[in-house]
Amino acid sequence: MAERVFWHVGLPKTGTTYLQSVLWANRQRLAEQGVLLPGSSARQQMQASVVVREHPGLAKRSAEVRESWDRIRAGIAAHDGTAIISHEFFGAATAEQAARGIAQLAPAEVHVVVTARDLLSVVTSYWQEFVKHGFDAALDEFPDVERSYDEWSWAALDLKSVLQRWSPTLDPTRVHVVVLPQPGAPRRALIDEFAGVVGFDASEFDTDQAQENSSLGVVEAELLRRLTPSLTGFTSARDRGVWIRSYLAQNKLVPRGGDRFLPSPERVEELRQKATDTVGYLAASDFDVVGDLDRLRVPDELPALRHPGSVTEAELWSAAAELFAIVLGDVRIFREHNTAMRKAGISSTHLEPRAGAEVAAPVATADHD
Repeated sequence: MAERVFWHVGLPKTGTTYLQSVLWANRQRLAEQGVLLPGSSARQQMQASVVVREHPGLAKRSAEVRESWDRIRAGIAAHDGTAIISHEFFGAATAEQAARGIAQLAPAEVHVVVTARDLLSVVTSYWQEFVKHGFDAALDEFPDVERSYDEWSWAALDLKSVLQRWSPTLDPTRVHVVVLPQPGAPRRALIDEFAGVVGFDASEFDTDQAQENSSLGVVEAELLRRLTPSLTGFTSARDRGVWIRSYLAQNKLVPRGGDRFLPSPERVEELRQKATDTVGYLAASDFDVVGDLDRLRVPDELPALRHPGSVTEAELWSAAAELFAIVLGDVRIFREHNTAMRKAGISSTHLEPRAGAEVAAPVATADHD
């Protein structure tokens, strides 16, 4: 059995994609230091969060998903050193689910790791991910659910709540809060801080292939949110991940750039107060805090940025026309490929766009299931 398991449970939009991509790209280097990434992939660890959170849709999922947590536990049981589990969806687990998951890793010494930044940044950034996945709640109404199993709810975003649910069965010194480095810090600063908590050397790690989620501009985000009610044929998790998030949002709308934005002043103040309360909670705790606690506060002075409600119909029409032209170009390329394949006697089904494929345009692998 592994001696120690470091379980990274969130928060979303705190460099989690970057950390996970660096860890998996350097899996062999970790193994050489006695550190295991259990499971077959980052995706399997994400799937395991569905099991741990007892998501109501679990029974309808594939055997691959239903068995993912057991496979990860089996890998940990067969390992003698340190193991790392990392996905931000775990953070939404209830206190009972978290305690059960920790107990299922016994006799390993479990540590919980939470990466964190100020709540305003977390909520604003995660709303973009919400919209990218085909949901249409407005920014000031997000998150709009309290369900414990739901990765889009307050349960996943509220640092204080995550810590209160994941820490009761652990010595507080085994709960680690890693505050994101200052803007302008070296790109690899976060993996170095994470490595310091877990206890491995990341100095030789390859970070060239590290992935990061880029942001939508305010016009692009509002356009996608307005499109969502019309995308009635894209309701499955795969459709939302591959077609709406990867193809449409990441590959077509993100490259447009666009203006940054903020929630309404009233919402900003609400998030500021919650962040201040969380900083006080952490300051009074015995948790291991890495970094500057004050960076978790929402600044008193913020730049004058747009609100999604300021987007005009003219801006939406202009962006929609450009998007339509790009998508139509992709359809033409796809049809030309299909025609060429048919002439060669190869079924066109081999060209069905899928996660990771590059047919009409690059389609990135969806990281939400």
